[in-house]
Amino acid sequence: MKFDTIIIGGGQAGLAMGYALSKRKESYIIIDENEDVGTSWRDRYDSLTLFTPRKYNQLFNISLNGNPNTFPTKDEIALYLKDFQQNHELPIILNQKVIKLKRENKEWYRVITQSHSYLAKNVVIATGAFHTPFIPRIHDSSIEQMMHISEYRNPEQIANNKVLIVGAGNSGIQVAAELTKSHQVYLSKSKMLKRLPPEIAGKSLFWWMEIFGVMKADTNSFVGKILKKNDPLIGEDLKTVKNAVRIMNRLEKIKDGFAHFHNGDKFTVDTVIWATGYRNDYSWVEVEGVIDQEGIPIHKSGVSNERGIYFIGLSWQRNRGSALLKGISNDAHVIADVMTQKKKV
Repeated sequence: MKFDTIIIGGGQAGLAMGYALSKRKESYIIIDENEDVGTSWRDRYDSLTLFTPRKYNQLFNISLNGNPNTFPTKDEIALYLKDFQQNHELPIILNQKVIKLKRENKEWYRVITQSHSYLAKNVVIATGAFHTPFIPRIHDSSIEQMMHISEYRNPEQIANNKVLIVGAGNSGIQVAAELTKSHQVYLSKSKMLKRLPPEIAGKSLFWWMEIFGVMKADTNSFVGKILKKNDPLIGEDLKTVKNAVRIMNRLEKIKDGFAHFHNGDKFTVDTVIWATGYRNDYSWVEVEGVIDQEGIPIHKSGVSNERGIYFIGLSWQRNRGSALLKGISNDAHVIADVMTQKKKV
């Protein structure tokens, strides 16, 4: 089967790209490995609530139900994306995982799934910034229960009392705060815990970030470089954690049932939850010049050096706002304009 454009990934990034192309009357198809639109959000832990207000989690200013200044749950985002796809009749093929992308000839690329093969002149890689769970190789098999945070759902899942959470980003802090109600919790951090309140003087933190241009801070700008190195925690959960959780130094290793920390502390734990983030796996991309030797996409604002290859949904793809649904919408417009030769990046 042949298409002008194939979008790989049917999450918010892929849907945004499809919508932008639909508005330009371009033909395309979205291919996604999940059984339904929004599955990747539904499969996250039960209590997940976004720390950005609803009005920043809307694609193309198409409203998310509820007060625009309140914070949506992961299930609300999943439903919103499903409705978005259906309401705008975005063409999508589900239950097909792309296992290979290669160049067919000068004009066409071949996209191969587990059961089909497609040809496209343009390919947009929209697999997102939260694709492959990352667990550092610093542990043996001596801990009774061990999981990545992508596998965590709720406290009832944790069989024993003594829990170590490794990683103090927003997800690690949220889960640590939740588990304090039922478990003895330890949190391993590698950096200082810096918190920003969700509101300042009655206005959303993100409203202030927009006013001062932080959301448009380019990835290579002075402000952008500072933010990438020191992205703060947002919300109230850190207060709970500081009061009820024993905060530990950086974890060095887990061996023979003991967790060893950078400052020399060590103790036994029953359960380890790795809140250590994700890595994108582009091993299936076999087009030379698209991915560098470190496995990182080579691009400028989502546009590859290789004709017809694009990315969307990357963290800091163009600026700080690229991490939000609203920012992804802007990125989709930029790429769609480049694809339809209306402007350069």
